[in-house]
Amino acid sequence: MANTNAPFGFSQASGLGSSPTFENFELPNGGIDYNATAIYRNDPVTRASSSDGTIIQASTGGTVALAGIFQGCKYLSTAQSRVVWSNYWPGSDVSSANQSTISAWIVNDPNATFLVQSDGTGATQAQMGANVNFNIGTATGGGQLSGAYITPGSTANTTNTLPFQMQSLYLFPPGGQGAQSGAYNWVYVKFNNVETRQLTSVVA
Repeated sequence: MANTNAPFGFSQASGLGSSPTFENFELPNGGIDYNATAIYRNDPVTRASSSDGTIIQASTGGTVALAGIFQGCKYLSTAQSRVVWSNYWPGSDVSSANQSTISAWIVNDPNATFLVQSDGTGATQAQMGANVNFNIGTATGGGQLSGAYITPGSTANTTNTLPFQMQSLYLFPPGGQGAQSGAYNWVYVKFNNVETRQLTSVVA
């Protein structure tokens, strides 16, 4: 049975703390940039600019160091007149004058491992150890879960500015979703170019 094209972003598989919560880094007091771009759970995020320490959804195919992987946020909603805890940042719903009411949680543990879907080309065992880029894709899960996926067919390389390094294929359970070879198979990856770590891959 072929894998289904159903990306879910970068889902943490290991790291500090323990599953399913692990240990996330909090960006309080205006941690998210106030703009119209939403951020979804498991999205890669970067800093808004060199002069702004807030985070934004990372650009597809980016080579800027990641700030981490977005896990959720809380903010003072102007529409609901209360504090909202959410898996995703809607891109608005706070007063720009009260941007300091936004907090975010990200994974930036340099040793964290993530499970992610590959693109329509798929990843191969020979590519393990290579660095790789990603596409953002379309949010799923009712608009709250990232649609990001890696692009090994076109970007697997030794370039040290690529954001992730592929570690191993997802193979268990055999025949399960993501475990079939070829298109849309799943891969375990680690950070390669993140604010807390940068590496050069061992294979092209």
